[in-house]
Amino acid sequence: MADHYASIIIDISHENVDRIFQYRIPESMEAKIRIGTQVSVPFGKANRRRKGYVVEITDHVDGYDAGKVKDVDGVIAGSVTADERLIQLAWWMKERYGSTMNQALKTVLPVKKAVKARNRKVVETMVSDGWLPGLLSHRESGSSEDSSVISLNEEQRKIADAFAADYDAGLRTPYYIYGITGSGKTEVYMEMIDHVIGAGRQVIVLIPEISLTYQTVLRFYHRFGDRICVMHSRLSAGEKYDQMERARNGRADIMIGARSALFTPFPNLGLIVMDEEQEDAYRSEGAPRYHTREAAEKLASLSGAVFVMGSATPSLEAYTKAEGGVYQKMRLTRRAGRSRSLAATEIIDLREEMQEGNKSIFSRRLETLIRERLDHGEQTMLFINRRGYSSFVSCRSCGNAVKCPHCDVSLTLHHKTRLVCHYCGYTIPLMRTCPVCSSEYLAGFGIGTQKVEEMAQERFPDARVLRMDMDTTARKGGHETVLSAFARGEADILIGTQMIVKGHDIPGVTLVGVLAADTSLYAPDYRCGERTFQLLTQAAGRAGRGDKPGIAVIQTYMPEHYSIRTAAAQDYEEFYRQETAYRKLMAYPPFCHMLQIQVSGKDENLTAHMMEQIGMSVEKNFGARTRVIGPVPAPVYKVNDFYRKILYLKNENYDILVRIQKYIQQRWEETENCRRLVIQYDFS
Repeated sequence: MADHYASIIIDISHENVDRIFQYRIPESMEAKIRIGTQVSVPFGKANRRRKGYVVEITDHVDGYDAGKVKDVDGVIAGSVTADERLIQLAWWMKERYGSTMNQALKTVLPVKKAVKARNRKVVETMVSDGWLPGLLSHRESGSSEDSSVISLNEEQRKIADAFAADYDAGLRTPYYIYGITGSGKTEVYMEMIDHVIGAGRQVIVLIPEISLTYQTVLRFYHRFGDRICVMHSRLSAGEKYDQMERARNGRADIMIGARSALFTPFPNLGLIVMDEEQEDAYRSEGAPRYHTREAAEKLASLSGAVFVMGSATPSLEAYTKAEGGVYQKMRLTRRAGRSRSLAATEIIDLREEMQEGNKSIFSRRLETLIRERLDHGEQTMLFINRRGYSSFVSCRSCGNAVKCPHCDVSLTLHHKTRLVCHYCGYTIPLMRTCPVCSSEYLAGFGIGTQKVEEMAQERFPDARVLRMDMDTTARKGGHETVLSAFARGEADILIGTQMIVKGHDIPGVTLVGVLAADTSLYAPDYRCGERTFQLLTQAAGRAGRGDKPGIAVIQTYMPEHYSIRTAAAQDYEEFYRQETAYRKLMAYPPFCHMLQIQVSGKDENLTAHMMEQIGMSVEKNFGARTRVIGPVPAPVYKVNDFYRKILYLKNENYDILVRIQKYIQQRWEETENCRRLVIQYDFS
């Protein structure tokens, strides 16, 4: 019998070991080893036992004496085996995002083994998390429609039928469902899922964060029963293993979850749905720093599946592809269900409020509307826009935020003495008066949820107030506890940050107040305008989803900013037109690619020196077509005694940035001083 050899990636995240090593498969292990199996092998001159992943099985050795090839020791007991598609996806992630193959494999194989053998249905998991009791009582009260029977409107039916026809014809072009808030995208997803499951294939449904699972999971359970499984960060290791095994063994057809749910080992994947595709939660923070949208599109291609995205506020990157025909764009232009119209939206200029003597966080108009809701037994959401919060400086007289003249991002306050641009390094001393209107009312800006809660209870003493933030939702099931109580009418006012405005459908809410809407405009990030528009649009979309009309009040010091004006008008097309003009002018994605390099170390001088060396090396070897910006201090310069510097590289060709990353990493591995530092890469 001819020998067989396993090509193995060793479980060491080091560039010098990030290649294939071949081992002979003993005859006794032939039946146990396949692509994706985790094995133990002798490695190096000392033959130390190391774990590794089999990525290929062949009948020959490449460029080496077969007689000197070592044998595989054995298979790691209890390890999870990846299928060939996930191995291919890991290789693609390694190449695209500049990680090692081992790091990529660990990403697509997040669950290694069972911690405690269990065999539970998804409903039992929901009960253990504290979801189901509140959800069922919420549904029984009549505030949630039964999703087991769906009547689609004309727009929804048109999309579902087009998808079914394309799917049956073998077409696999990605879909983008762009629909206003409350337009019923989930109902369309479920029709698509039903069609794919009817064809004998499986489905992955991605949601951006745990707070969205509150209502989403129950709706899917009513429609598809216990053939669904759930994956989120608050499950134990044993629960995650159970859910993956249910999918692998054919006991489930639908996986619902956050980012890691993408790597569910379904044997015959037919559809990937990605709801709220614009969310930052879809971007990985660890190596490889992948974007779920890109990885999902690649996995769908490898699997012969369809990739469907949806949002009321699409990311510029995805919408540009939809406009260019890379994705099929489908529109939902009106609300589904009981409420047929969007909330009426009012913009309140806080500069005028201050000039007229009102220094409260509540404008006079917002306070009046809150009191009216309390009188009529209706509910209010108060949203504190703290997305991208940093120590920026703004003028309370004219609303001006001090910005970098070169990068059009706000300057960040350092040590209360100087303002720094984190894109190009531009630095000026902190001024005493506003450079626009000469007012002395120039200071840092920001307010927390607890302070707003105190102010609300003081201003509205008879109101029942709930707060939803990281403190009140820290325990398992915390999101659902707060939301279910509010949905049952146990509170009049719900106060929170972005987690209260994402996907929740509470019919009793007829008023949404956005406090300091422009805060996120001051973040040192070229995406700040896009993120502001998305947050405000989503916030306004929470009002008036029941039988009664809704009102959204947006309080701001910058009422003229296009992100705020277009969000108030719920006009994505106009926002897209203005934002793309800005991105093209400044050469920002999606019209130019960027590579962010961050180096950190405890030696401040060494960290700065190595970043300067990297910048000069890139300019020398790739400078003809690559723009080098920085290095500059990271937005949070010192963390746990580590100093952090950032370098930005811009190029219209993504492949050139990948080549630069590989060049830098190779030089990094060869430099002795670099062992005292940490380097990270992030593509956009």
